Amino acid sequence: MSIVKPEDDWIACPSCDQLFAIGQMQHGETARCCSCNHLLSTYRNKPYESVVAYSISGLIFLTLACSNPFMSFKSSGLESVMSLPQAISQIRGEGMWDLALLVACFIMIIPGLVLVLAMFLGLSLALGWRNCWAKDVAKVIFHLQTWSMVEVFFIGVLVSLFKIAHMATVGIGLAFWSYAAFAIFFTLALSRLDTYQTWKRLEELEA
Repeated sequence: MSIVKPEDDWIACPSCDQLFAIGQMQHGETARCCSCNHLLSTYRNKPYESVVAYSISGLIFLTLACSNPFMSFKSSGLESVMSLPQAISQIRGEGMWDLALLVACFIMIIPGLVLVLAMFLGLSLALGWRNCWAKDVAKVIFHLQTWSMVEVFFIGVLVSLFKIAHMATVGIGLAFWSYAAFAIFFTLALSRLDTYQTWKRLEELEA
C-alpha cells in the first residue's frame, strides 16, 4: 500500500477535498489520503478484461434471476411461488405503481444498465479504442452505481427469510442463487473499474 502526500492538484480526496498527485503504481498497490485515509485509487494490471468478464457473467445471472422462481412459501397446505417480476407486479397490483417502478429500477434495471455500459467501456479501454462516447459512458456508470441497491436488496431478503421461516416453509429457487451470483459479479465488475485509473486511461487514449 502506498500513501500519497499532497503535491500537485491531480486529484482531490472525495472525503476531505485534499489535493494529491498519484505517481506510478504497481499491481495491487493502493493510494490513500494521508489526512483521512480515504481510498483514492487501486491499481491492477489489465483490469478492463476483468470488467468485461465480470459484466457478462453478471448479466447472465441477472437474466436467470428474472426468468426463474425466486422463492416459494408453503403454509397450511397452501403454496405460493414468487419470481422477481411477479413480486414487482404484485406491488403494482396493490396500487403502488410508483414503488414498483422504483424497486424495479433499483434492483434490476439500473444495475443491468450499469453492467451493460461497464462491459462496453471495459472492452473499449482494453482494446485501446478512441471513442467519443467513452467519457460520457464513464460518467453515467459512476453516477448510476450509487443508485444501484443490489447488495441492500439481497441483505434485506436474507433478513426477511429468518423472519418468514418461523411462519411458513420457505423454498429457495434458482433465481435466488442467480441473484446472489449477480450481486457478487456486479460488485467485482465495479471494483475493477477504478475511477482514477479509468479517467487516466481515457486521457491517455485521447492523447
